[in-house]
Amino acid sequence: MMHVLLVFGLLGLATSTIYTILAIWGAVRFAERRRSAHAGEFTPPVSLLKPLHGPEPELERRLESFFEQDYPIFEILFCARSDQDPGLSIAMRVAARYPHIPTKFLTCGEPPYANAKVWSLERMQVAAKHEIFVVSDSDVLVTPDYLRAVVAPLADDGIGLVTCLYRGVALPAATWKHRSLWASLEAVGMSVEMSSGVLVAEMLQGMAFALGPTMVVRRGCLDGAGGFSAIGGHHGDDFMLGNLMAAHGHKVVLSTHSVEHHILNTSFGLSARHQIRWMRGTRFYRPKGHLGTVLTFSVPYGLVAATVASALHQPTMAVLLFGWSWATRVALAAVVGGLVVREPRPWCSAMLYPIRDLLGFLLWNASYLGNDVLWRGEVYELLQGGLMRNRSQSAARDTRRPVRAGGLDDQRPSATVS
Repeated sequence: MMHVLLVFGLLGLATSTIYTILAIWGAVRFAERRRSAHAGEFTPPVSLLKPLHGPEPELERRLESFFEQDYPIFEILFCARSDQDPGLSIAMRVAARYPHIPTKFLTCGEPPYANAKVWSLERMQVAAKHEIFVVSDSDVLVTPDYLRAVVAPLADDGIGLVTCLYRGVALPAATWKHRSLWASLEAVGMSVEMSSGVLVAEMLQGMAFALGPTMVVRRGCLDGAGGFSAIGGHHGDDFMLGNLMAAHGHKVVLSTHSVEHHILNTSFGLSARHQIRWMRGTRFYRPKGHLGTVLTFSVPYGLVAATVASALHQPTMAVLLFGWSWATRVALAAVVGGLVVREPRPWCSAMLYPIRDLLGFLLWNASYLGNDVLWRGEVYELLQGGLMRNRSQSAARDTRRPVRAGGLDDQRPSATVS
C-alpha cells in the first residue's frame, strides 16, 4: 500500500511539473507578445458599462480610475437595481468631479432571470451611445492607458471580443492596517493559478471564453449572438459571453494588458465561499477540465510522496520530493507574477504561492460537495450547463425564460446624464 501511495505522489508531481513547464512557456510567449504590442491609433468611441451593487472598500478610487482614461471619446454608464444603491451614489460623487465626461446613471429593478448583473448590462446596452462596449466589474482598478490597450485589438475586424488577465490585490482589512492572510492567498491564486490556467488554455486550445474584469465587445457581434439576454440565466456570464462569441464565429483574444482585481474578502469564510463559488461554476461549464485540474496541483502530491518516503526510511528522498513540489510552485509564481500580471514584488507572492497551492487543492475538493453558491447575499443552485436558480425566490423567476435581444418588456431605464 505504501508503494502505491508513493507512485501516486510521484505521478502527481510529474503531471504538475509538466503543467508548470507549459505555464512558464505560455508566460514567456505572453511577455514576448506584450513587448511587440503597441496601442496604435485605433481609438473608436466606446461605452464603458459598470454594474454596481452596494458600497465596497475603495470603490470610489477604483471608479475614478475609469474617469482618468487617456482616450479621446468615451462615455461611462453605471447601473444598479435601485436609485438608493450606495454604489450608485458613490459613482455620482465621482462623476461630479469630471463634468466633461458623459455619464449615465441607470436603475434596472429586479431582474427577470437569475443573473442580476447581466440584466443591468442589458439595460446599459440599450442606453449606450457607441458601438463598442467595455464591460468591467466594480472591483477593478485600471491605469490611464487601459482603454487604448484593450480596444486596440479590435482594429482587426475578425475579432469580436477582447479580454485581459488581472492581478489580485489584497486590500487591508477594515479593522486593521495590514492585509489578511486569506485575502493575500486569494490574491495570489488569482494572479498565478488563474493566469496560468488561462495561458495554458490559450496556448493549447485558443480562447473560447472571457474574463469578467474586462470584456470588450462590438455591439453588432453581441446582437448577432443574441445579446446579453442570451446569458441571463447563467452563473458564469463572462465564460458564456466568450463562448457565445466564439460559437458565432467571432475571434476571442487575450489582451497583453492586465488590470488590478481587488480582493474584498478578508475572512477565511468569505474568501473560501467566493473561491468555491467560481470553482463550482467551472465544474458545471467544463466538467472534464475541472476534474483534470487536480493534476495541476503540486504541494499535495509532494506531501504524500514525502510522507511515504519518510515511512519507508528514506529521509533524503522525502526532503527532495517535497522540496521539488515547493520549488516548482515558487518558480511558477515568480515567472507568471513577474512577466504576466506584473506583480510589484513577485518574489513575495512566490513565497506565498505553495501555501495557496495546498489551499487550492482543498477548495477544489470542496467544489464537489454541493451545487449551491452564495452570491451577493443570495443563495443560488447551479444547474446543468451552468444555469442557476435563485433559492431565495420561488418560481416567480424562471432562469430558463428567454428575453428577446434588445427587448425590455414594458420597462424603461431611468437615467440622468451629466
